[in-house]
Amino acid sequence: MTEPMRALRGRVLSFGPPPQPGAADVPHRFLDDGVILLRDGRIERVEAAATLLPDLPPGTPVDHYPDALILPGLIDPHIHYPQTRVVGAHGTQLLEWLHRYTFPEEAKLRDPDYAAVCARFFLDELLRQGTTTAAVYCTVHPQSVDAFFAESARRNTRMIAGKVMMDRNAPDDLRDTAEAGARESAALLAAWHGRGRQLYAVTPRFAVTSTEAQLDAAAGLLRDHPGVYLQTHLAENHAEIATVRAQFPAARSYTDVYARHGLLGPRSLFGHCLHLDDADVALLGESGSVAVFCPTSNLFLGSGLFDMARLRGAAAPVPVAIATDIGGGTSYSMLRTAAEGYKVLQMQGQTWPPLAAFRQITRGNAEALSLDDRIGAIEPGFEADFAVLDPRATPAMAQRLDRDGSDLVDELSVLLTLGDDRCVRATYVAGVRVAGVGQDR
Repeated sequence: MTEPMRALRGRVLSFGPPPQPGAADVPHRFLDDGVILLRDGRIERVEAAATLLPDLPPGTPVDHYPDALILPGLIDPHIHYPQTRVVGAHGTQLLEWLHRYTFPEEAKLRDPDYAAVCARFFLDELLRQGTTTAAVYCTVHPQSVDAFFAESARRNTRMIAGKVMMDRNAPDDLRDTAEAGARESAALLAAWHGRGRQLYAVTPRFAVTSTEAQLDAAAGLLRDHPGVYLQTHLAENHAEIATVRAQFPAARSYTDVYARHGLLGPRSLFGHCLHLDDADVALLGESGSVAVFCPTSNLFLGSGLFDMARLRGAAAPVPVAIATDIGGGTSYSMLRTAAEGYKVLQMQGQTWPPLAAFRQITRGNAEALSLDDRIGAIEPGFEADFAVLDPRATPAMAQRLDRDGSDLVDELSVLLTLGDDRCVRATYVAGVRVAGVGQDR
């Protein structure tokens, strides 16, 4: 549901095209007092308030946030909606964590009513955090996908999701077959891809849980349906990598498994990408495949440190995104996720300026999802998804900024290092306010 016309007024920040390699500046546009005119769920004009306010049709509602920053809606390109009840399940690393905590919880989503409850909570939580688009893993059960997309469609959110495909190394009630997984995925894709704002991702969980036949079937879906996504996991954990090596002895590496089966490409999203050799990096970069940095998950599960400089600085640079990876990740907030990403990079001598971090969680992640023609920026014609952030939301943040000389970069730095869900003054989806302070979320 969209509203025919509305305007937002406040301090408007949006980012431009990718900076040139080696450039010190992050292209952006900042209006200290700006107005965004919305019509039918899209952005019609963006101008300084002094320019646009006199042109507004009489009676146009104006939501005014004089002390807040209005940014594009935040984007999370790797997250598991069935795992909301295993966040913080401690004491294990990846493979044991899956079998002890995650698989038993995911099995419950064979019940469509339970799946619907999980989907409602999940989308409530994303919107509460200012996240308006995500690439989402469902479970092996088709009903879990229907439940998720139905709830997303009801809210008119721009979401990417898919049925997990697993035909080995998983409990009986979480396994499909290569044939059934492809058939069910094709039916779900036909039902949901391109329906309103919904998009489909072919989703083999990872090479550990898929046979060669299933990976071939996933590639067949990509060939038969141009424009859909692939999402899976890659090189997260040493034990996982050893398992893949044993299961695919003909492949040179974990990345090569996916390459051999035709799964690399610019719409392929590979979560983690921690333990790669130079040939792996070249495969990803030359194919345009996306490496998704999941810092809170990598730290919580003890998996390793993401080397952004190496990937972006390769001869064929690898596109990079950053994501929460709930429920291995420990926060739904893209602010908290970016803060942990900053620390991971600092540990490796890599500096991540605040403007670059906020560009990543908006336009940068939209570019990684091949959606930068419609979301991730505040420009005419783009979909009207926004996160309204208060850089003085807590006493500690206000104290930090209550000094002479504080500017936009200071505010972004404080949001990056101290911010969380308390900073989200409002969230808009297709021009409609759906969450925010003082509103039932």
